[in-house]
Amino acid sequence: MNDSDNATGFADLGLRPELLSALTGLGYEEPTPIQRETIPLLLAGKDLLGQAATGTGKTAAFALPILQRIPEASRSKPEPIALVLVPTRELAVQVSEALYKYGRDLGAKVVPIYGGQPIYRQLQALSSGVHVVVATPGRALDHISRNSLPLDAVQMVVLDEADEMLDMGFAEDIEEILKSVPKQRQTILFSATLPPRINGIAKRHLLDPVKIQIGLGQSKPGKSLIRQTVYIVQRAHKAAALGRILDVEAPTAAIVFCRTRTEVDQLTETLNGRGYRAEALHGGLSQESRDRVMARLRAGTTELLVATDVAARGLDIDQLTHVVNFDVPSAPESYVHRIGRVGRAGREGVAITLAEPKEQRLLSNIERLTKQKIAVEKVPTVADLRAVQIEQTLDLLREALKLEDLDKFETVVDVLTQDFDIREIALAAVKLTHEASGATVDEREIPDASHRVAGDRKDRSFRDGGTGAKFDKRRPDVSRGAGGPDSGKGFGQEGRGAARPQHDSGETARLYVSLGRKDGIRPGDLVGAIANETNLSGREIGPIKLAERFSVVGVPEWAADDVIEALRRTTLKNQKATVRRYSD
Repeated sequence: MNDSDNATGFADLGLRPELLSALTGLGYEEPTPIQRETIPLLLAGKDLLGQAATGTGKTAAFALPILQRIPEASRSKPEPIALVLVPTRELAVQVSEALYKYGRDLGAKVVPIYGGQPIYRQLQALSSGVHVVVATPGRALDHISRNSLPLDAVQMVVLDEADEMLDMGFAEDIEEILKSVPKQRQTILFSATLPPRINGIAKRHLLDPVKIQIGLGQSKPGKSLIRQTVYIVQRAHKAAALGRILDVEAPTAAIVFCRTRTEVDQLTETLNGRGYRAEALHGGLSQESRDRVMARLRAGTTELLVATDVAARGLDIDQLTHVVNFDVPSAPESYVHRIGRVGRAGREGVAITLAEPKEQRLLSNIERLTKQKIAVEKVPTVADLRAVQIEQTLDLLREALKLEDLDKFETVVDVLTQDFDIREIALAAVKLTHEASGATVDEREIPDASHRVAGDRKDRSFRDGGTGAKFDKRRPDVSRGAGGPDSGKGFGQEGRGAARPQHDSGETARLYVSLGRKDGIRPGDLVGAIANETNLSGREIGPIKLAERFSVVGVPEWAADDVIEALRRTTLKNQKATVRRYSD
């Protein structure tokens, strides 16, 4: 292939020369499967429903067709031709930067708008004219109500990571925004999973959409680059097991997901005590602290990021080689989002899950959603660890033997051979190299509990291709998450009820919140606040009852205290609320 063809297949997609030049300058060699399938459809004006995880190249898949529509003779004060909705401010910034890089030669004007940033800056940017707005739903709706976000010229609307937006309680905001944009438009919806509520949005707002599906970590059709493994361990041994697994896996960079802030802090301290460079990331950190943590991870001075789901939303880290679930996610969709952070852009990745024996049902739910079996492996033994460490020492010595300046140590060898055998000298050198490499002395065997579930999982792997669907019959309908069209009712007929959480205990705690309908509170406000400030997804929150002067919201019993603490720290509709356990 010659240099002129280095548009690499992108030229065949019908993109403008300015875009092809930008892609070549950025080092893009060939379109990913989702780009190859999606770009021609979007250039042809088709609506699209795409199932694709993070890392499949979907940002460029919708960004390039958007930029293709920018007029050649653009006005000095253009109105938005495209609106991109995303769940988090991190993703808003990331997508905005990508659009700017791709459209630099076109003079593309792109602005991200999201909560937490002074609104006057956004007002100023919007008033000066933009081609593309990338926004979180809440802030987009805020600007629409202020008439500061003009929508008359919008030709394309993109919902990126739509399932995440619904989980965060943005369903009503999305519906309101879609009613505000012109009916004659092109609508693109991307989601890592396609539960019924996502299909409901597609039916209401997409016109005869083309549906495409790209698998996790898929750089070539049918080839998954993510190695998925589960280790069955009793809770008391999980931290030790994680340390042993990381010692053997030796990740370049990894995210370890925990359920709560307390667990994040405790595990970070444990891993640092084991010699890892670990950093905690959760909602208790300021944005400045969060930025410092991410900078250290990207610079390679941090190996492990220990985080809650909420804190890690929207993160895009190219260096990641491993994702670890310290607990099995209670919502299978969370598992899909987590592991989608590795196996990106053709690179291999590893997804590791530590499960307790009683969490088999959650594993079966995940296998059913992903249509993949997760391999059960035994926790590495002391002998396994030593074998890996010896191999690492061998690699160090092999590299050292290739060096050209070894002759300056000949005097040392000559002196030692007068008193010792050459083999003894070599053994001593190997010992020093081995210890200097940081090899740990770990004599404890970690109890492995895989035998307690292996038979059960095998027995359940029938009728459904080994996904354990039969065991899943008692599972509540997780599609009835907060804010979706299929939401159920709770506490009589008021409020939107989310499905019961897929947690071990299955118990729900009811919390009293001293704000209600008269304060302008909607169910989505409660779901959004809790999902943003804790590690819960929208489908784990509910049922919700709205009274005139107060609200009652259901949350998993195991998370109740964290939710109370989080809601006391934040505001709802700019109002502080009294939060406590509810008693009739």
